[in-house]
Amino acid sequence: MNLRAYRRFFTVVRQFLPLVIAYARDRRRYLLVGSSRRVTSEQRHRRATVLLETLLTLGPTFIKLGQLLSTRPDILPPEYVEEFSKLQDRVPPADWDDAREVLESELGPVDKRFSDFDTEAISGASLGQVYYAEVEGDPVAVKVRRPGVEDLVEADLRVIRWTLPFVMYFVGDARSFSLETLADEFATTIREEMDYGREAEMLTEIRSNFADDDRIAIPPVVESHSTGRVLTMEYIPGTKIDDVETLDEKGIDRTRLAETLERAYFQMIVEDGVFHADPHPGNLAVQNDGTLVFYDFGMSGRVDSFIQEKIIDFYTAVAEQDIDAILDALIEMGTLSPEADRQVMADVMELAIADARGEDIEQYRVQQIIQQVEDTIYEFPLRLPANLALVLRVATVVEGVCVTLDSDFDFISVATDFLREEGYFEESARQFVRDRATEFQEATRSTVRIPPKLESALDRIEREEFYVRADIEDSDDLLDVLAGRIVLGLLLSSGIASTALLFALSTIEATAVAAVGSLFVTVLLYRSFRKRRGIRATPQFTRQQMRKRDSSTDTEEPPLGPFDGKSADEATEE
Repeated sequence: MNLRAYRRFFTVVRQFLPLVIAYARDRRRYLLVGSSRRVTSEQRHRRATVLLETLLTLGPTFIKLGQLLSTRPDILPPEYVEEFSKLQDRVPPADWDDAREVLESELGPVDKRFSDFDTEAISGASLGQVYYAEVEGDPVAVKVRRPGVEDLVEADLRVIRWTLPFVMYFVGDARSFSLETLADEFATTIREEMDYGREAEMLTEIRSNFADDDRIAIPPVVESHSTGRVLTMEYIPGTKIDDVETLDEKGIDRTRLAETLERAYFQMIVEDGVFHADPHPGNLAVQNDGTLVFYDFGMSGRVDSFIQEKIIDFYTAVAEQDIDAILDALIEMGTLSPEADRQVMADVMELAIADARGEDIEQYRVQQIIQQVEDTIYEFPLRLPANLALVLRVATVVEGVCVTLDSDFDFISVATDFLREEGYFEESARQFVRDRATEFQEATRSTVRIPPKLESALDRIEREEFYVRADIEDSDDLLDVLAGRIVLGLLLSSGIASTALLFALSTIEATAVAAVGSLFVTVLLYRSFRKRRGIRATPQFTRQQMRKRDSSTDTEEPPLGPFDGKSADEATEE
């Protein structure tokens, strides 16, 4: 029995209870009865802000959870994703005495293992903190896991698991699966980030991949002073990458620096398959000669060869402005639903490419497309596989840093040049020729096989031996619902007839029994329609669907941000 987990559970419930009540009131204004409440985009922004404060209050685990949710537009509406992207993994450092206890339990007395040690942390994060020190006169950065964070994280992970079934009660089946997958992914990610042994391995591997690139600097690990809870690295100072005024004073070419950053990440993701996954400005610095420095490899990931190939296909299609090929690549990666309205998504892609290239876009065109796809990244067509969510976050943050360095930076042009220089375009062309040759061979074989089969089928038709078998796919049990309604309708009809007949020919008691039975059947039939399980196709990502949503008063709000006010108390009083 984990008493801390139980105490933590009640703390989390107390923080989120106003959110849950307000969200439930969105569905039913008076919790058990009443109509739904419409939630506007402005209200979602306010709710997301309040939820952000709640996550910060709950501490390290929930800060990390918010950061992970900021990479998942398939789970949260855009207002929440935008707000959570502001989460910075920076909190006040723990007391030195507590940190010293962790440090000495791993390495021994500080005075003996280090020739000098500055007890003022130079960086404080939710899971660890960094100190400046010296080993035999050489400057090093010592990353120490925050005292007691392991027990807190494990307790919070239990709490998240306990509350997950309740959260999934409020969302659809598809999003329930996404949330359950996210919970597993989050538990794995945060445990990996607390394992400094793994971080040292990832850092060393990535550093070796850039060993011949003098534009990139990654501090080596001091293995003699590193364990699972302490990581010691060479200290490499530098100017924070978003400090553009200092960079200009030092004569750093910011456009070239942005290009170096993007190319470094393309190499990590497309070529090496292992990448630094937390490229916010606090983890990127620039030396006086323009060398780009990477810090903090706690968040790092791997990309499998299939995703690498599809990323290449995607950027090749973007370079050629082949919208159909872009959509095909997204579908093959599992990011875009095959049932999405391709015309609408094509409009979105054209706008996104123009924006990425820094082209001027007419305002009415932006408004037109926004109206077509409002909230639909969250609602229907896009889903993010776990192995792509981290890549998407990296791409988004890197682009933001590049634009900070150079407001006219052309992200797509640099990506295109990189792929062309590395020979990926030529390989893509050769693969295209090989695929067409294979298709031609298969078509030739089919041409030879079809006539005999066609003749056999025609013979069976002539002998009246030809049968067609059809199977109806009914994954949502719609036919069962329809059959149930038909049966209830028949029972209701016969009940009404029986009630009328008994009223005319029999006693009041018999009539009352028949009337009660008919009323019961009426309630069952009514409830079958109230569950909204009518015979409807899977929702399509279409203009018609969006127009219906715009005029609808019904709302489908996620469980994580359900109140719109300035405080939790005010939300529950609405």
